[in-house]
Amino acid sequence: MALQFVRFAVVGGAGVLVNMAVAVALNGANGGAGNAREILFAIPWTVYNVRFTALVWVVSFLVAAVFNYQLNRVWTFRNRARPPWWSGLWRFVLVGSVAAAVGLGLKVALTHPDAAVYLAHPWFEDDQVLRSREYWAQLIAILLTLPINFLVNRYWTFARER
Repeated sequence: MALQFVRFAVVGGAGVLVNMAVAVALNGANGGAGNAREILFAIPWTVYNVRFTALVWVVSFLVAAVFNYQLNRVWTFRNRARPPWWSGLWRFVLVGSVAAAVGLGLKVALTHPDAAVYLAHPWFEDDQVLRSREYWAQLIAILLTLPINFLVNRYWTFARER
């Protein structure tokens, strides 16, 4: 199991690169990470809004999930049951979606100025790529959701028997 976790983490690391590349591309198309808190639309009947950062999180997650699923399928869990591709992908995405929902909550908390865990100035800036709280929040949230993601995928998505 330790070797599988290491492989899962390596695949996850590659997936983080894919995730971050998509995030940088989407933010770049929107004028940079400094615009990530831009409101996309208001949530009806509430005082809350969906911001561009949420769109970046969801799209980056989906692209990286497909990448990670395929790599985990052929390398990390190659000796385990191999469900039909689509069936396994849906399980993987479902597990990842729960982790992504938790991760989005973490990312919002890390980037919201009123949150207790806000990634504050002077360490983090909105307009500097390597110190961008948008990107650091995305990375931190991914790392914090890794262990549960591994365990659920090992014992459900890639279980030995169905």
